[in-house]
Amino acid sequence: MRQMLVSMSLLCLFVAPGAVAHAAGAGDQDFAKGAALLKQKQYAEARAALEAGITKSPSNTVAHFNLAEACRGLKSWSCAEEHYETAIELDAKSKAAASMEPRMPVPQFKAWQLLDDARVWRLVEEARSLIAGGLADPDKTKRAKEALAKANALGLNDEQQAISQYLQGKLSRQRSTALPNGPKPGGLAGTVLPVDPRDVPMAMVPAGEFTMGSDFSDDEKPVRRVYLNAFYMDKYEVTVGQYAKYLETTGMEEPSDWDIMNQPQHRKRPVVNINWPDAAAFCKWAGKRLPTEAEWEKAARGTDGRIYPWGNEAPTRLHANYGKKEWDGHMALVPVGSFEMGKSPYGIYDMAGNAWEWVNDWYEYDYYKKSPAKNPQGPTEGESRVVRGGSWLYVPEFLRTSFRFNAEQSGRQFGYGFRCAKTP
Repeated sequence: MRQMLVSMSLLCLFVAPGAVAHAAGAGDQDFAKGAALLKQKQYAEARAALEAGITKSPSNTVAHFNLAEACRGLKSWSCAEEHYETAIELDAKSKAAASMEPRMPVPQFKAWQLLDDARVWRLVEEARSLIAGGLADPDKTKRAKEALAKANALGLNDEQQAISQYLQGKLSRQRSTALPNGPKPGGLAGTVLPVDPRDVPMAMVPAGEFTMGSDFSDDEKPVRRVYLNAFYMDKYEVTVGQYAKYLETTGMEEPSDWDIMNQPQHRKRPVVNINWPDAAAFCKWAGKRLPTEAEWEKAARGTDGRIYPWGNEAPTRLHANYGKKEWDGHMALVPVGSFEMGKSPYGIYDMAGNAWEWVNDWYEYDYYKKSPAKNPQGPTEGESRVVRGGSWLYVPEFLRTSFRFNAEQSGRQFGYGFRCAKTP
């Protein structure tokens, strides 16, 4: 909503509906320069020009609104809040007095929404600053809690909600570490994952239709409704510790770089360097199977057609492990379950980023154009298999729930891992 409002405000930023031409006055040259710079997204320069104009003509409604927009672009939330508020007050006075002054370029209710959004960001950033400074001081803890409570009362968009929950989690961990035997920080907040892969928690994905595919890429077309029977999906990617148990039990061949992966500090990170036969064999041994491509996509996006597992907001560091540019001996990966804000609608973790995940299907570029509308199983043969979900690497495009990638099934890469599914 915030992005839509900002876009709408910028579209009509320079011609206010119903505005009446007015005589040139003090500050008008600065206001025109600031508006032009704002249109070019040169926010710092626009702010300077608009502030200079306002010192000469402090009652110009549009100038205050434009200055608020420039401050928003700079993420200077206190400044944005102050000038949205001033613009609303001036606009209300102008309306009451039937003034010929130019009016705000958006209706007042939208301006109020933009003001509330700036207030929320200011409160969230205030809390983040307090928490970053350490919480040994009880007063800081209290102020951070109060700021988050006020932000929540005003209403949060998806990105703000994710950050607020992350900060609330940090507050909770700070409190719990002060208690004897409190949970330790880290992946899953210290939860002990089952060592035996057959005991890994699974999420039920109920039977029914969902929207599969997208218009972002030709091999994801057409967008269509697909029906799937109910199935279970592992809540977490298979970890190094669980794969170690599998190797110990079965005597199967170790993946490449196993001596680097199989270290205490990596036990909760996803196992990688796994090819498709490795993944299929593991799931079979655990009494499970690899998910179909359709099952994987439904488990990741739910039934509302969302772009990412958490919704339609662009990825942030609170949602997923991505954006790293080089491999650094398994430290590029993070412990599974580390991103509470990145869960899918079924409570499944890391379906975007961390490790690519093998699915059962062969890859075929135009398979969606002929696949069945009920329980599609993929092509009967092919040259490569499908991997889903993106990885720790820097390309956020791969994090989309509908994104398809193909890989040679014999390939063992340091980005390829997996999770298992099961038929009830």
